[in-house]
Amino acid sequence: MDRATTVWAVAYAGFGLVCVLRGTPLFSMGGTPASPALNWAVVVVGMLAAAVSGAVTRYGVRPGLRALLWVTCVLAGFAAFGLLMDVITLVFGQGVDSASAAANHGLAATGCVLLATTARTVGGPGAATAAIVAAAPPAPSAAARSVQLAPCAGTVAFLPYVAMKLVWVSGGTFAGVTGEQMLAISERNGASGVWLTLESWGLDVTVLLAALGVFLLWGLVRPWGQVYPRWTLWLRGRRVPRGLPLVPALVGAATLAPYGVLGAGYLALATAGVFTVRQGDFPSPGDALLVGWIGMVAFGVYGCALIAATRSYWGRTRPVSRITAVRGADRAPAGG
Repeated sequence: MDRATTVWAVAYAGFGLVCVLRGTPLFSMGGTPASPALNWAVVVVGMLAAAVSGAVTRYGVRPGLRALLWVTCVLAGFAAFGLLMDVITLVFGQGVDSASAAANHGLAATGCVLLATTARTVGGPGAATAAIVAAAPPAPSAAARSVQLAPCAGTVAFLPYVAMKLVWVSGGTFAGVTGEQMLAISERNGASGVWLTLESWGLDVTVLLAALGVFLLWGLVRPWGQVYPRWTLWLRGRRVPRGLPLVPALVGAATLAPYGVLGAGYLALATAGVFTVRQGDFPSPGDALLVGWIGMVAFGVYGCALIAATRSYWGRTRPVSRITAVRGADRAPAGG
């Protein structure tokens, strides 16, 4: 896995360098493309990941290297911000705002998974590299009681958001905007035909996605979440069965948690009067602030709950197996 991480890191650094030289922005600030100079952050993350993963290949996962892997994983997670939004727009037939930015989100998310997996690899200087043999999924189990509070919080946080959306799709008025106006706003912003058709039928797409998200959240902490079809993670050339929910859970956690937390911080400053929030399509800044709080609280609480539930699920679905050494140099000499 460390070699795969190194390959990704070199490719990611190269991708960032090409975008720097071409002047293609990979990040945005407030919906406006940021300076291409920020692309150097992608190059730095890629180079750091390449150096650390290369050192892991040579020396094993020492404590210091493990810490650097996690730091780089977090940085890659920040760069993956927006991936979930890209996926949603593509699923419903809308184009992404920037193909380069979307590619950056996908590459960063891939690196985040590779770096996290490498950081959890067993190994050290002079020690045998561990390989999982005859790996088998553990019996389904529930998360600890404290962790099961996470889906409760995530579910409750989405209730005001769902209520707001249902008022609009049913033709009502909220925050000074009617359902007809909201439909026109969606059409003006480039919503796909599928999106608009569902809204005209009284079905808000984001409400459906919120329902799926809550279903995922509960599946991560309950035993039934471990009995659905499984995907396979490659580790040291061996297949390690893990639960299917990990893929959307990791993407959702890396996207929604920072989006909600940072957004709530922005709204807190606006509420305190540090600056005035843009009213956008709403009648007043106050209406925009109200809708913003409902959305950011929902995304922030849900994202943090998803992190806690995913961490628990990851630990509870680790394969039950025996560990064997695979480096011939570490085995006892024949006849000894």
